[in-house]
Amino acid sequence: MRSSVSAALATIVAGALAQNNMSYYDYTVEGNPQLDSRTLATIPLGFPSCTDSPLADTLVCNKSASAWDRAAALISMFTMEELVNNTVNTAPGVPRLGLPPYQVWNEALHGLSHFYQPDEGDFIWVTAFPQPITSMASMNRSLIHQIGSIISTQGRAANNAGLYGLDVYSPNINGFRAPVWGRGQETPGEDAYFLTSLYAYEYITAMQGGVGPAVPKLVTVAKHFAGYDIETWRNHSRLGNDVNITEQDLASYYTPQFRTAILQAKAKGLMCSYNAVNGEASCGSSFFLQTLLRETWGFGDGFVSGDCGAVYGVFNPHHNAATRVGGSAAALLAGTDIDCGTEFAYYLEEAFTQGNVSRNDIEKALTRLYSGLVQQGYFDGNGSMYRDLTWDDVVKTDSWNISYEAAVEGIVLLKNDGTLPLHNNSSVALIGPYANATEQMLGNYFTTPPYIISPLAAFEASGRTINYALGTGISSNNETFFDEALEAARKSDVIIFAGGIDNTVESEALDRENITWPGNQLDLVDRLSKLGKPVVVLQMGGGQVDSTALKGNKNVNSLIWGGYPGQSGGQALYDLISGKRAPAGRLVTTQYPASYADDFYQLDMDLRPSGDNPGQTYMWYTGEPVYAFGHGLFYTTFEENLAMNASTGASINITDFFIQPHSGYEFVEQKPLLSFQAKVSNTGDVASDYSAMLFASTTSGPTPRPIKWLVGITREAEIAPGGACTVKFDIPVGALARAAENGDLIVYPGDYSLALNNERSVVMNFTLTGDAITIAHWPSKIETGGA
Repeated sequence: MRSSVSAALATIVAGALAQNNMSYYDYTVEGNPQLDSRTLATIPLGFPSCTDSPLADTLVCNKSASAWDRAAALISMFTMEELVNNTVNTAPGVPRLGLPPYQVWNEALHGLSHFYQPDEGDFIWVTAFPQPITSMASMNRSLIHQIGSIISTQGRAANNAGLYGLDVYSPNINGFRAPVWGRGQETPGEDAYFLTSLYAYEYITAMQGGVGPAVPKLVTVAKHFAGYDIETWRNHSRLGNDVNITEQDLASYYTPQFRTAILQAKAKGLMCSYNAVNGEASCGSSFFLQTLLRETWGFGDGFVSGDCGAVYGVFNPHHNAATRVGGSAAALLAGTDIDCGTEFAYYLEEAFTQGNVSRNDIEKALTRLYSGLVQQGYFDGNGSMYRDLTWDDVVKTDSWNISYEAAVEGIVLLKNDGTLPLHNNSSVALIGPYANATEQMLGNYFTTPPYIISPLAAFEASGRTINYALGTGISSNNETFFDEALEAARKSDVIIFAGGIDNTVESEALDRENITWPGNQLDLVDRLSKLGKPVVVLQMGGGQVDSTALKGNKNVNSLIWGGYPGQSGGQALYDLISGKRAPAGRLVTTQYPASYADDFYQLDMDLRPSGDNPGQTYMWYTGEPVYAFGHGLFYTTFEENLAMNASTGASINITDFFIQPHSGYEFVEQKPLLSFQAKVSNTGDVASDYSAMLFASTTSGPTPRPIKWLVGITREAEIAPGGACTVKFDIPVGALARAAENGDLIVYPGDYSLALNNERSVVMNFTLTGDAITIAHWPSKIETGGA
């Protein structure tokens, strides 16, 4: 099969080369790059043989040598043509050396996708978990780890079957700053410093099989580095955006999650983004990819892949090089090792001939990829770790239950007057564009799941009387089906409208123009609410929409945010609505009023309020949100009090703290400075999980100061009526750091408070004394010479 695949790739490459002189779209406005068939290909994969010639007697097959030396020995045997042809995502391998083709581009955002999936037999399905925006709303970090672990088992098994590579273009850990962003659904939310960093740590360590394991299960390629959070808003293309970001905001919002991924989770892969930052294309920035990533954060032998088509972007539209040869050379020398595209294959050899790059430069880039493959046992035969995983192991994982659990835990109750949970004998009118949704509930980068349970299927299976009507579409202004919906509502006890947004209005290369409910959905809800019957609205989709009208309408009794809940989404929604399960999710984004997106320039990257900028994210927003970051209701009531053994008003000398040993922690910033404990009692009559967020605030340090910032999350399993538990948050000292204007992360002395949830139901005050401590230095371009 290896020779046939190589032959097929040769045909693809020839076709791609023939297209090389094609005219390109205007990348300053066009949202999608022109990717040729080679880049997009999914191909069958194999393993090299270290028991046969010609590799058997080479250093790459010597298990006692280091991974770097083994990979370097292999790469040194490539001709220049073989070398450049393998610096792209769809690599043809080197048939004369027995090296099979390899595909770097594999997706694992919330399940395996973009792989050589068969039409029958094993691997015709893989689990479709909820989108990260939904899973993270659960406040359950162990659940995130479970999801990553299951995805990695499925990925490794698929790799052993020759269907999937050993690295994944996941996770997406950009902050969901701009509410119009079409890809915010892929992220864990708008909090970058704590929540997204936590997500990155749990997902990456689960996918790898630990923190910096000797044999990574899968290599994660954390994306998109850096400052990427707009697709096509008002014709500002993600491919051509050049965003201005201060060092302070880079250090505090746009990069700390990547710092955690590299420093603490020990990720071995990273993706540079399409956009430019402060005039420099991300994939051509030696400051980002060398000074910050390798020299400051210690990325070591990890590899950097450009986003698909981003290497071309160094030349056009960013104009950081005069030619495509120069653009490819600039990207390689800056630190982009793999081109998801074909620029390197076309132009690196010419760059070498012109003296712009050396053979060593190209070898080093490819050795970074292959040293990771060596670590993963790619050359070590069937006895290597994880090589025994098969389809049987995919089936044995508890993936279906975990997918359901992530959905039911991540759904958020926004409003409820006691209508929910429903009475057992209630008949239901199920209306709206999500009422019978299947693939809509998966979000983007979805896979082929074993099943998808729509809300309609789940409700019908319950035995209730269900009256279904479409009513309207996501963006429709056609009222043709309103009468049918109103008739279904009139003959039902309870009305449930399932709507919101989906991938037709938010996705990759597609931002929203506004954050209102699209089409005439709210018109239909308004008419339904005038029928004198209980009305429940399901707000689906990743991004928030302004639900002011629903919040203020007393005839809309309940409002639920469902996100993209995955293959078991319909069942999760029904179980929550019916009371089989109780909601405990919390919003990981702010629901802004519509005017926020209408009036505010979404490419203004400054987080702090100034002029027309009202401040961005819950940390800085000075307006009144419709529903705040962290909002989430329960079916029961909880009483929260400071635990008996907890105290407030403590004074801690941070100078002394930092000079003490931090055994058990690789970095002192990880060491807990203090603990916050609260007793939580279920004072209602419904058994329920309990979730919480812990926020810090301060009057110390330079102004402006954030309103508050997140330092902890927790979720406690079902607490019975009359029952209680103690929640404990260990606050690492790094969670209290703030970025100075020069980007340094500093813990300032002064007065602080910790508050439980938005309601500040429990508050603990403390004071830090001593000198301000810098926990991380931000390198400046002037002092490093970064370009």
